[in-house]
Amino acid sequence: MTFLRVAVYCGSALGKSNVYAEKASELGKQIALKGFGLVYGGSTQGLMGKVADAALAEGGEVIGVMPEHLTGKEKVHRGLTELYMVDSMHTRKKKMVDLSDVFIAFPGGCGTLDEYFEVFTWAQIGLHKKPVIIYNVNGFYDALIEHFKKMMEEGFLREHQHGILKIANNIDELFVMIDESHQIIKKSI
Repeated sequence: MTFLRVAVYCGSALGKSNVYAEKASELGKQIALKGFGLVYGGSTQGLMGKVADAALAEGGEVIGVMPEHLTGKEKVHRGLTELYMVDSMHTRKKKMVDLSDVFIAFPGGCGTLDEYFEVFTWAQIGLHKKPVIIYNVNGFYDALIEHFKKMMEEGFLREHQHGILKIANNIDELFVMIDESHQIIKKSI
């Protein structure tokens, strides 16, 4: 069993720029090479498929969590280490939280933001102490990062809550954050 599992929330589309697919493949590959497991949405499509296929190509553990109602819209990845078919998006999000030690928001759409904000909010209110990281590929999340600043300026995000916000602008910064989290997890066991 893999010691540390990383949840990656990302798009079921590829996006307009090739950089997103390239960086998704790089992320999946590096997760596997580090000996970490990948937890993701279970699809072969878009960035989800890229991150999963890259991790699998390196012999990594890849766990998918797919809601049954999406099987008509997204192609289920059948080559995974483990696949959980669940009854709803709520169950998917809870299962991914239970399986994962670190959460990464990679570029994606509203579903990606929904999953990211839920785990961020759960950290904010103390339901978990797991790291939640925005991977700001190609400046994709610049506007969101500015909005976090606005929430703090306007008194809707407290200073200690803002400290939960972790942002990586490249793969090296991302894995420094993951490695630091890994060390903290090891010490707490």
